[in-house]
Order: sequence, then structure tokens, then C-alpha cells
Amino acid sequence: MAQAKFKRVLLKLSGEAFKGNRTDTNIDASVVFDVAQRIKQAHAMGVEVAVVVGAGNIWRGATAEKAGFDRVTADYVGMLATAINALALQDTLEKIGVETRVLSAIVIQQIAEPFIRRRAIRHMEKGRVIILASGTGNPYMTTDTAAALRSVELGAEVLLMTKNRVDGVYDSDPQKNKNAQKFEHLTYIQALNMRLRVMDTTALSLCMDNKLPIIVFDLQEDSSIERVISGQKIGTLIDCEED
Repeated sequence: MAQAKFKRVLLKLSGEAFKGNRTDTNIDASVVFDVAQRIKQAHAMGVEVAVVVGAGNIWRGATAEKAGFDRVTADYVGMLATAINALALQDTLEKIGVETRVLSAIVIQQIAEPFIRRRAIRHMEKGRVIILASGTGNPYMTTDTAAALRSVELGAEVLLMTKNRVDGVYDSDPQKNKNAQKFEHLTYIQALNMRLRVMDTTALSLCMDNKLPIIVFDLQEDSSIERVISGQKIGTLIDCEED
């Protein structure tokens, strides 16, 4: 097994990661199992792993607002939806032998612990994977912002942004434009100025202010998480260094 370059990482999973190509369900158990196996690989390398989950497979606050829902209410529904994904991932991880804790930014004491920074760190130090649900606990804040915030709070050395079947950051959508150009490396300022769809600007600015490197890569690539953690150059690196 490759040697880990990082001691502590935060992995951001989009809600779509739980759905795969299925159109008849919001959560595909076989896809969640595959994601869990990849997380287990990283954990087996001795890396402390925190996971932030999205909920786009179930609910999107911004889309619901356009349909007529109150935005604040819609965002709280989205936070609850992330808890559904978190529990599905926790159950799968524990079935394959990875001790896991779900911590929620909003109080759901029957199913998750409240997010307390020192408790979260202690869980990781004890070898547990932690799954962080309910975003930041605030409306108008995306799970990308939650991932950036929790990375900084927990002292993660890198934020791993996974994409589905997109192996990095491109100048346009590679699934729609066959001539889209991939970036191997970007600075935070370049990503902000070019308005690339890496993450929302609040999240990207938070990473920039705290010099937190971001690696954007395809979750579906073989051993992609293991390769990233071992220091192999895959996907797109975003940091403060000029080429």
C-alpha cells in the first residue's frame, strides 16, 4: 500500500455520488458501497478522514426556491437531506469494518451527535471516520462552504473535492464541450477570476484566506482517493502557489 502524504484530510462528496446513474431511486446501495470501499482504502493508509456530504440527489434549496418554496425553509430541508445520505454512508462503512460517527450541525440527537469541534477531532484521533451532516447549520450556505469551513476548523491538510466522471477543473463543461481544456493547476485568484465552477465563491475565498489546498478529482477513477492521498498528481490542484 502506498504511503500517505497527508495525515488528516476532508473529503467532500456531492449528493450525486450517492445516486450514480440510477433514475428510479435517490440512493443506489451499490454506489454507496463503492464509495465506502474507497474511503476505507484511505483510512487503511493511516489517514484521519472527515467527510462532508451534499444532498443534490434528494433536494436542492436553490431549485426549490425557484419552484416557490421559501429559501430558508428549502435550505433547512436540504440540511435534513444531507443527514439521510450521511446515515446511509455510515451504515455502509460500518458493515465493511470502518468505525464511523455522524456529527450534525443541527440537533438531531436520535440519529447523530452534535458537531463539536473538539469531539470531532477526538473521534479522528481514535481512528474513526467522521461524517459531517447538515452543512454549516445555516441557510444560504452550501455544503461546499461547509466543507471549506470544517476543513479549516478541524485542521485538515487538504480539501478533496470529488466529482462524478469529471477528472478535474475545465474551462467549460467537458461533458458538453469536447474541446474543453483541463487545468492541472490553478491559484485561488485564477479560479475566482475565471468564475470556474469549482465551488461557490464563499467556499473558495475561505480556502484562499486560510491557504487550504484543494484537489479536484474524479471519484470514479480506479484508486483515485488512494492515489491523491499518496501524493500522485491527478485532477486539478488549487492553491496559492504560482506556476
